[in-house]
Amino acid sequence: MSPTTSPDTTEERVELVLTGMTCAACAARVERALNKVDGARASVNFATERAVVHHEPSVTQDQLLDAVQRAGYQATVRRAPGDAEQRESRFAQVRELRLRLAVAALLAVPLGNISITLALVPALRFPYWELLCLVLATPVVFWSAAPFHRAALRALRHGSSTMDTLVSLGVLASYGWSVFSLLLGGSAEPGYWLGFGATAGGADAVYLEVAAGVTTFLLAGRYFEMRSRHSAVDLLTALDGLAAKDVRVLRAGVETVIPIGRLAPGELFVVRPGEKIAADGRVDRGLSTVDTSAITGESMPAEVGPEMTVVGGTINLSGRLVVVATAVGARSQLAQMSALAERAQAGKARIQRLADRICAIFVPVVLVITAITFVSWLVTGHATTEAFRAAIAVLIIACPCALGLATPTALMVGVGRGAQLGILIKGPEALETSRGIDTVVLDKTGTVTTGRMTVTEIIPVAGFDSGQLLRFAAAVESASEHPIAAAVVARADAEFTTLPEVEHFTALPGLGARGEVDGREVVVGRATLLSDNGIMIDTTTSERIVEAQHTGATVVVVAVGNAVAGLLVITDVIKSGAREAVDQLHRIGLRTMLLSGDNEVTANAVAARIGITEVSAGVLPAEKAAAIAELQAAGRRVAMVGDGVNDAPALATADLGLAMARGTDIALRSADIILVRDDLRVVPDAVLLAHQTLRTIHGNLGWAFAYNLAAIPLAAFGLLNPLIAGAAMSLSSLLVVAHSLRLRRFAGGEGNTEQA
Repeated sequence: MSPTTSPDTTEERVELVLTGMTCAACAARVERALNKVDGARASVNFATERAVVHHEPSVTQDQLLDAVQRAGYQATVRRAPGDAEQRESRFAQVRELRLRLAVAALLAVPLGNISITLALVPALRFPYWELLCLVLATPVVFWSAAPFHRAALRALRHGSSTMDTLVSLGVLASYGWSVFSLLLGGSAEPGYWLGFGATAGGADAVYLEVAAGVTTFLLAGRYFEMRSRHSAVDLLTALDGLAAKDVRVLRAGVETVIPIGRLAPGELFVVRPGEKIAADGRVDRGLSTVDTSAITGESMPAEVGPEMTVVGGTINLSGRLVVVATAVGARSQLAQMSALAERAQAGKARIQRLADRICAIFVPVVLVITAITFVSWLVTGHATTEAFRAAIAVLIIACPCALGLATPTALMVGVGRGAQLGILIKGPEALETSRGIDTVVLDKTGTVTTGRMTVTEIIPVAGFDSGQLLRFAAAVESASEHPIAAAVVARADAEFTTLPEVEHFTALPGLGARGEVDGREVVVGRATLLSDNGIMIDTTTSERIVEAQHTGATVVVVAVGNAVAGLLVITDVIKSGAREAVDQLHRIGLRTMLLSGDNEVTANAVAARIGITEVSAGVLPAEKAAAIAELQAAGRRVAMVGDGVNDAPALATADLGLAMARGTDIALRSADIILVRDDLRVVPDAVLLAHQTLRTIHGNLGWAFAYNLAAIPLAAFGLLNPLIAGAAMSLSSLLVVAHSLRLRRFAGGEGNTEQA
C-alpha cells in the first residue's frame, strides 16, 4: 500500500510488513524502535505482523526500515492489500515451522519412549543409553528450537527479554543439566513424578526428554497458532479476492480482454453471464440479475437494467451487460471497503494497549520469579534437581503468548466477518464505544425511508379514470425539475410509452405548476393553488386530502378544465426491514428515536409505522449535531444512524456513528461503522457483532490473565511437571485463537439477539 497523505494534516501514512516477531513483546520492541524515530508515530500489530506508521514528510521509509532492523527484525513496505509477496512470505513461515515441528516430533517420540521407560525400569537399561538420548535430543534442541534461541539472543543484544527468552532458557537449561549430569556420571537420587511413576536413581538424562518434549509442544502450538492467525488474516482480507483480474472492454464495437489496471473511467466494458463485474459502473444496456452477496451481504439477487448502478466484485448471473466504468482501482467501492477493513485492526483499543504494556514487563518479572523459586527450593533443604525442575516449569508455563494474542485475533476475525456481512468497523474504538450505547437515533430521509418520492395512490374523481388523471398530471410535471414532479413522471413512464406535450407551462414555486395539455388547462399542485385559481374542492375530496396527510403523505391535487380531476398521493417509501430492525433494537435493550427535518405530522406517521415512539421533527441538517449533543447532555450514550450524505456532523458528534453508505459514501470519515447493505436490519447486526467481538476479547483476556496467575504459583510450588507446563502453555494460546475464530460463525439476525 503506497504511503498516503491525510487531507487534514501533512503527516503521511505507511504500512510495514514485519518478519521475525514471535510474541507480543517483540511487537512492543519494534513499536518502541519506530516511535524513537523523530516525527514518527507507530502502532505494531503482532497478530497481523504489520506496523502502521504516521510520519512527517521529512521521515523517509529507509529510516523506518533501519529502525526495525536495528531492533533485530526485518521489514518491507506494504504496497497493496493481499499482495502475492506477503502471502508467499506467510506460506514460507508456515512451511519452515512445519518442517521444524516434524523433525522435533520424529525425534522426541522415540526419545521420550526410551528415556522414560529406562528411567522407570533400570533393569532395561543398556550401555550408553544416555548417549543415545543425547543424540536424539541434540537436533531438536539446537535446530528445531533455533527460532526460540535466535529470538532470545536478539533480545539479549538489545538488553531486553521476550517470551522466547523464557522458552530458550528452559530448553537449554534442561539440555545443559542433562549433559552436566551425564559428564558427572549421574546421581543416585530418585527422579520426579511423571503421573504414572517416578524415575529411578541415575535417571537425570530424562531432562533431555523434557527439552525435546517442550520444544515439540511449543512448536506445535506455534504452528497451529500461526495457521489460525493466517486464517484470520485471510478472513480480514477476503474482500481482496473478490476483485476481477481482467476486464472485457468494448472499443470500436470490438471486445478486448485487458488487465483490470488498464481500465479507465468512462470506458465501456462487457460482463457476460457468470462473470464478475470488473468495476463500479452504470449499466449502458442489457438486463440481468446480479449477485451482490459478497459485497452487501444481501442474499437476494438484484435486478439491473439501463441507467442502474453496479458494483465491482459482484457477479452477473443471467443476461449480458454493457457497463460504463465510473470508479476503478482504488476509487472503487470494493477497494475502499477492503482498505477500511484493513485499517480497522491497525489501531489499538485501550484494552489491547494495556495487554501490550503488561506483556512488555511480564518477562523480566518471570525471570525474577524463576530465580526466587530456584533459590527458595534450595534454602528450604530440597535437592538441586527438585529446585531446578520447579524453576524450569516456571520459565515454561509463564510465557504470556495467550495474553498477546487475546485482543488482536478477536479483532481481526470480528472485523473480517463484519466485512463479509457488509459491516465495516473502522477501528477498535468503535467496539469499545458500542458497549455503553443505550439510544439509537435514526435519521429519516435516506435511512428509514428511501429518500425517493413515489406515487403510492391515484384517486380519480369527477368521471376521470386513473390513467387519464396520471397522463394529464405527468404531462405538466414533465417540464418541472421538482422531486415531486419527478415522482409523478416516473410513475407515468412505468405505465405509458409516451406522454402528451405540454404547452404554456408555468412553474409556481412552492405551490405547483400549470400548463395546457390536449387543449385543456391543467393545474397540478397544492389544494391552496386550486382555491387561488377559483377551483372548488368538494367536502369528500377535502376529507380524503386530510386523511392522506395524516399518514405523512404529500397530496397533489390535479384539476383539468377548472374541475378537480383527482388526487395523487406521494410518499417517501419506508425501506423494507425498517420495522424488523427497530423491533430487534428494542429486543436487545436499546431505545430508539427518529430524527427528521420534516413536519411533525409526517415524522410521527413514519415513526408509528416502524414502531418508534420518540420523535424529533423539524430539525434542519445543521441542527442534527445539536440534537445529538442534547441527548448526550441528558446522560444518554447515543449511536447515530445516517445516510452518509448530510449527516456528517451528527455522526461525528454521536458516541457511535453508523453510516448507511451508498456508492462513494463508503469512504465517509465521520462514521465509526459503515453499513454497506442498504437495509436497516444490518444496524442491530452491527451492534451485536461489535458486542460479540468485545465480549470475545474480554473472554480471551480473562482466560489469559487467569491462566498465568494460576499457573505460575503451581509451577513455583513444584506441582507442575515441565513437560505438562509446555503442553499447557501451547494449549492456552490455541484456546485463545480458537475462541476468537468462533466469531466466523456470527450470522446476524435473530440468532444472535442478546441484551445490550
